[in-house]
Amino acid sequence: MAKLTYYERQIIESGLRRGKTRRAMARSICRDHRVVSREIQRNSGNHLPYTAEAAQRIAERRDRNRTKKKIEKDETLKAYVVEKLREDCSPEQIAGTLTDHSLPHLKGKTLSHETIYQYIYNGEGRWEYLYPHLRRGKSRRQKQRARKSRKTFIPERISIHERSQEVEKRTRYGHWESDTMVCTKQREAVSVQYERKSQLVRIHKVKNKSAEETKGALRETVASLPQDLFKTFTFDNGGEGACHVRLKEDYGIQTFFCDPYASWQKGGVENINGLIRQYIPKNANLSEMTEEDIYVIQEKLNNRPRKGLNYLTPNQVIAQQVGH
Repeated sequence: MAKLTYYERQIIESGLRRGKTRRAMARSICRDHRVVSREIQRNSGNHLPYTAEAAQRIAERRDRNRTKKKIEKDETLKAYVVEKLREDCSPEQIAGTLTDHSLPHLKGKTLSHETIYQYIYNGEGRWEYLYPHLRRGKSRRQKQRARKSRKTFIPERISIHERSQEVEKRTRYGHWESDTMVCTKQREAVSVQYERKSQLVRIHKVKNKSAEETKGALRETVASLPQDLFKTFTFDNGGEGACHVRLKEDYGIQTFFCDPYASWQKGGVENINGLIRQYIPKNANLSEMTEEDIYVIQEKLNNRPRKGLNYLTPNQVIAQQVGH
């Protein structure tokens, strides 16, 4: 049904002043009498007589509020969401935290991650320049594409298909994935390790993609946590994975390799690489980044709540596991 016009509201106001019944006023504007009754009830009160001008103003304000997104109607909720976005939390993390671990002043207030995305791209958030704080920093969400790796001879290589099902199901801690991130036109790189169950990440700056440099990064990762948190490592087929033999000899850690051109089989670390790109884009100059800079990025990721962890952080989960 079409909305009442200002002209129709003037007729209702005139009818009230002349003492007409609501049915009579409804007939004069070709409307159901219930429409007129509702219009008068919504836009007048005991001490506020109905006027067409006031009713039109109230109706327009009501329409504006109706088109507003939930987040835009609640200033406290909006302030919290914007603050978390500027801290580089994802919309899904923010929505999950509100649902499962809400702060006292936000108790009972929830949002979907899609509402937050809509606020960023189509709502008031467009003018707050929030999208650079998203993982990919893109103006639109894009589908992920699997990356290819070159096939390299690796001694004593064991296929990922021989890996225990407990690794795939994430039933126990200690199963890691490893990869190397590179930037354009430079030898320096970043070695990344990811624990599948806790989603903990370790990041190390390396001089190049060689097996020797990767071995050093893996040793630092193993030294950072109790030995029983390292049971397996999964690599793709890059040459840096050739160091896996020493890993087995020195620590007794079993190693596995993805199929050729199937690095998506270790999707956990591939996803983490995408998150790291928010801080280390492909055109970054790694020579200008210190170990401290890399550590800050690592801990930003480890202190973010994750949906797969019931919106706890990887550091919280590991702390519970090791007891400190």
